[in-house]
Amino acid sequence: MSDVNIDQVLNQMRILAQNNVVPELNTTETGGAGRPEFAELLNESLKQVNELQTEAKDLRDAFVTGQQGVDLPEVMIAAEKASLSFEAMTEVRNKLLSAYQEVMNMQI
Repeated sequence: MSDVNIDQVLNQMRILAQNNVVPELNTTETGGAGRPEFAELLNESLKQVNELQTEAKDLRDAFVTGQQGVDLPEVMIAAEKASLSFEAMTEVRNKLLSAYQEVMNMQI
């Protein structure tokens, strides 16, 4: 299992949203002033993870084919970034599923 702390990841997502680091997110009209919807924030995070994985794959392919200007350390760093971001997103998904299951098991 990963040592990624899910609370730290969620706090970072909240800080990024509050600081408007992700400006392309739409805000809700009823959800508060300038606050993005959770689904949009999660979707944007998934896109970022996908971009990191695509970048790592492209760098790996370029290194394997022997393209100039692609160094092994650069490839390894990109692969590690992609791996860590995927692990963090997996932990967020697991936490969301756990919360959903708790809500579904609540008695009314």
